[in-house]
Amino acid sequence: MSHHPASPRTVGALSAALAAAFSFGAQAAEVTGNATLTTDYVWRGSTQTQGDPAVQAGAKIAGESGLYGSVWGSNVEFAPETHASSEYDFTLGWGHSLNDDWTLDVNVLHYRYPSTTVELNWTELNGTATWKGNYWVSLGHSNEALGYDERGVYGLIGARFPVNDKFRFEAAAAYYDIKDLNGDDRDDSYAHGLVSAVWAFKAPAPTVNVEARLTAHATDSKAKDFFGEDFAGNRIEAALQASF
Repeated sequence: MSHHPASPRTVGALSAALAAAFSFGAQAAEVTGNATLTTDYVWRGSTQTQGDPAVQAGAKIAGESGLYGSVWGSNVEFAPETHASSEYDFTLGWGHSLNDDWTLDVNVLHYRYPSTTVELNWTELNGTATWKGNYWVSLGHSNEALGYDERGVYGLIGARFPVNDKFRFEAAAAYYDIKDLNGDDRDDSYAHGLVSAVWAFKAPAPTVNVEARLTAHATDSKAKDFFGEDFAGNRIEAALQASF
């Protein structure tokens, strides 16, 4: 099955919306950023770098209304015939506290792979509800999941368990409902989960926060069938992230 290209209209609309988000007045907006070094870029249970390290960075600008725009990038390494070497994610969304316990975030996320010789770009609508800052449920939907002309629905539940101000555990379980992406009349849906140990500490620069993270990822056998043995299964990822 051929990949589904993002139309110029879709890309143009996202670009215009992202530009609008970045045009907030300086006094009404907060700018944040992050940079990460990781031993393996793992996305939804599968490696995006064939187990190799990745360098990642992102920036976000958010207004007082909750509207925000962000850009994030990473190196990737897919199947050789795709010639994929980089990924850029463009997000436009709204996130705000509903009350003392609940926060809501909804966004449109566009995945873009500029260096490929095949069309891999795709767009997804996402929503996350968080309770008391420690428990969350996320749902994603796309009619061009993973760059194919097929529907994909992604659901995740997660939790964090603080031990103290500097150390916490996190866990998540997810299911990706995707069918017949390869045109073989097969159900390509799969499940995955993760458990992380996270140590947060202050960097010498007072405005920089650093987190060291060790994560164990696991997928079911259906993910191995779909992505391949080298891309799915059990793996350990170690990452160091600076936020500012």
